[in-house]
Amino acid sequence: MRLDKFVCDCTGLTRSQAGKLIRQGEIQLNGLLCKQPAQQIKESDVVLLDDEPLRLTGPRYILLHKPAGYVCSTDDPDHNTVFVLLDEPNIDKLHTVGRLDLDTTGLLLITDDGQWSHKISSPKHECAKTYRAWLADPVEDSAIAQFAEGVMLRGEKTPTKPAQLEIINPTECLLTIHEGRYHQVKRMFAAIGNKVVQLHRERVGPLTLDTSLAEGEYRQLTPEEVSLFN
Repeated sequence: MRLDKFVCDCTGLTRSQAGKLIRQGEIQLNGLLCKQPAQQIKESDVVLLDDEPLRLTGPRYILLHKPAGYVCSTDDPDHNTVFVLLDEPNIDKLHTVGRLDLDTTGLLLITDDGQWSHKISSPKHECAKTYRAWLADPVEDSAIAQFAEGVMLRGEKTPTKPAQLEIINPTECLLTIHEGRYHQVKRMFAAIGNKVVQLHRERVGPLTLDTSLAEGEYRQLTPEEVSLFN
């Protein structure tokens, strides 16, 4: 991890503020002044500010703009995982809150707080998730009522919970679901004879994807955003 990123995470300073602090000679690394914000540090390194050690404290809550081509697992022999996009210490302690498919983009939450992620991903909490779907064929207005009633997915014994469909144009829709079955959005459109050609998650609960984040970029959630799910 870069030294300026570490200082940011420990102090709440912005990257520019941390860089200025380092260049002014306010930071010691392993007993020596370090004025290089881009200096890479290890978990075993000792970083001092005003002769006090800086330490990462508390759980981490991350919002990632997931690109296509990455899987939501810690290890995959065929594809990059979303964790290679993170410049964070102790990556092995982090996990994704639910999953997005390999080709699905958009809002992905990552944390090391198991209780917090359970509140979002547990079916009993019915946390709403909104997806923008681009379709192979025009969707009929009748699909709005079908999804609101619940549709039977292939191989399932019970229909989906009521979902809200908003038709943006004949081949572009917003779909809000309240559960997380396997490939659910794609299977729901397949159940009415259509096919999803592109899928993007825009919202989880009350939290919307930060439009300032390019694909592959991430940021820490604010305390106010974290509390939205408590």
